Amino acid sequence: MEKEKDREQKSRRSFVGQGLKTGLLMAAGGALLAKVFGKPENPKQEETIELMSMDGSLMKVPASAIEHSHETKSNYNPREGFPNRKFVMVVDLAKCRNARKCQSSCNKNHYITGENAWIKIYKMQDTEKSAPYWQPTLCQHCDEPACVKVCPVDATFKRRDGIVLIDNNRCIGCRFCMAACPYSVRVFNWSDPWQGDKAEQTDYTPDYAGVPSQKGTVDKCDFCPHMIDKGELPHCVSACPNDVFSFGDLYEDTVTNGSGQSFKLSKLLKDRAGYRLMENLGTQPSVYYLPPADRVVDFEEGLKNYTEFKSVDKPEGI
Repeated sequence: MEKEKDREQKSRRSFVGQGLKTGLLMAAGGALLAKVFGKPENPKQEETIELMSMDGSLMKVPASAIEHSHETKSNYNPREGFPNRKFVMVVDLAKCRNARKCQSSCNKNHYITGENAWIKIYKMQDTEKSAPYWQPTLCQHCDEPACVKVCPVDATFKRRDGIVLIDNNRCIGCRFCMAACPYSVRVFNWSDPWQGDKAEQTDYTPDYAGVPSQKGTVDKCDFCPHMIDKGELPHCVSACPNDVFSFGDLYEDTVTNGSGQSFKLSKLLKDRAGYRLMENLGTQPSVYYLPPADRVVDFEEGLKNYTEFKSVDKPEGI
C-alpha cells in the first residue's frame, strides 16, 4: 500500500555506521543493562553508547551514529508532565469479570491492534484449592522504573507527575527496557499495521494522544495524558462496566472510578488491604491492587479473548 510505504520512508529514526539496523534483536538470556558513557577521559575521543548486536554481544558505537528527530507541541512539553501532580491507579480484583472493555477501549483510542494490547487480563489462582480471579495488568508507572535506567538513548523517561512514557522518535528498538521490566507489560512493534487514515495523519508526540504505533519501537500503557489534560479519566477507567479501575492523584489522596464515585485513596488501601505487584523489587509502582475478596461478580472461565477486540480491522486487499 502506497500510504504505508510513504510512512516507512518518513521514518523518524535512522542508523548509520557499523551495520546497525532498526529493531536490534536481543538474544535470549542476554545482558539487561545498557550503559551510556559520560564524557571520555580523552577530550578528542568521541562519546560512545553501548548497544546489543544481532548476535547478542555488546558493542560500542559512536553517539553520533544515532540520529533523532524531536517534534513536540509548541505549548506543551510532554517530557515534563503536569506540575504538582502524582497520578495513581487502583484495580479492584473483586469486580473484574474479564469483560475486556478496558482493553478494547484502550486499543481503539490508541490505534493498537489486539495482539499488541497494552492491557493484559490474566487468569490468576494462588493454589489449586483457592478460587481463580482475573487480574488486569498494565504498565505500573514505577517511581523507580528499571526501564528508564537501562534505556541507552533516553527514549523511556519518567515525568514529574509520575507517568512513564516512551518517545518513539528516540526509540531504536533495542528492547533493553522490555528485558528490564519485571511486569512484562511492554510490547514490540514487529510490523507496521494499517491503523486508519486518522492515525496515519496524526502528528507525533511522546505523550501519544492517540497517535499510531511505529514499526521497530516499543509500546506500553501511557495513563492517557491526553485525557488527563482534558480533565477526563483514562479510557480503561471510563470504559469498564464494573468499575474495576479508579484513577486519581496521590497528593490529593483521591481516586475516581468510571461511574464518577470518588474515594479517599489512603482509606481505600487500608480498609481493603491494597498492595502493589512485586513490591520487594523496590520499583515502587503507581498501580495498586485490591484483593479479590467478597467478590461482587462470579468468576467465569473463557470470556471473550482479546483477539476479538482489534480496534481497527484491516480492510480486505491491504
